Amino acid sequence: MENLMGLLRVHVLRGVNLAVRDVVSSDPYVVIKMGKQKLKTRVVKNNVNPEWNEDLTLSISDPNLPIKLTVYDKDTFSLDDKMGDAEFYITPFLEALKMRLEGLPNGTIVTKIQPSRENCLAEESHIVWTDGKLVQNLFLRLRNVEVGEVKIQLEWIDIPGSRGL
Repeated sequence: MENLMGLLRVHVLRGVNLAVRDVVSSDPYVVIKMGKQKLKTRVVKNNVNPEWNEDLTLSISDPNLPIKLTVYDKDTFSLDDKMGDAEFYITPFLEALKMRLEGLPNGTIVTKIQPSRENCLAEESHIVWTDGKLVQNLFLRLRNVEVGEVKIQLEWIDIPGSRGL
């Protein structure tokens, strides 16, 4: 607990144009890993454009570790099929948090992150001041698969007694 900086809420919104792994569709779910932590969403049956709208919360002690997102197709009689993966870092988000911004108008864009080969972004990512807090919207292009993208949103949760940013 003494090394804990805070919590990162990962709001897994939806998948877009995911790969078909069964006969005509897929039963996708998302697994998010950071270090030894592993969290997963529910399975959405027969859908290549699933809407999860689920919050997964990671405890952050080392902000330099990558967060790995993997999409799987749930299979009944065999191992689940991998439908692609993406990796991202929370460093730009934490840098924006360190600015200690207060009182900005709703919707103010604090920072923009451009897509590159290193960050798996499908489009420009904005860190935005919304309802008195910073959120980052990410549209991640999945690697190691023919098609597919996942939209997520990051939000920081301070914990009293943590070492903070």
